[in-house]
Amino acid sequence: MGAPINYRTVLTTCTYCGCGCNFFLEVLDGKVIGTIPCKTSPVNEGKLCIKGWNVHEFVQHEKRLKTPLLRKNGKLEEVSWDEALDFTATRLRQIKESSGPDSIGFLTSAKVTNEENYLLQKFARAAVGTNNIDHCARL
Repeated sequence: MGAPINYRTVLTTCTYCGCGCNFFLEVLDGKVIGTIPCKTSPVNEGKLCIKGWNVHEFVQHEKRLKTPLLRKNGKLEEVSWDEALDFTATRLRQIKESSGPDSIGFLTSAKVTNEENYLLQKFARAAVGTNNIDHCARL
């Protein structure tokens, strides 16, 4: 007898555009393996576009970055999260002080959660002081 199989579905909202379609991610032994449209969602009524059907594929893609990279001596090198965050905070502060907050812009992604997108726009507006924020997933 093999190891027990742990299968579950997780209801979530698609991040690819602003429609707010719901679907279930299929999770097998901790790995996202598929997408099932939510039949009771008032937004998408059990249907999904091609992006929604394939939204699960980027989660564990082998080319997805898992470690921060910094350019050192002309070459990208893996660094710790602390080093990457310290570098970013220092550089943003320098740019804001020398050129003003509107010299900084942010681009967020459809490949993160809506909550993460919200946090980035809040950071841009409240912490940096700019409204220069955009999203790559417009209809």
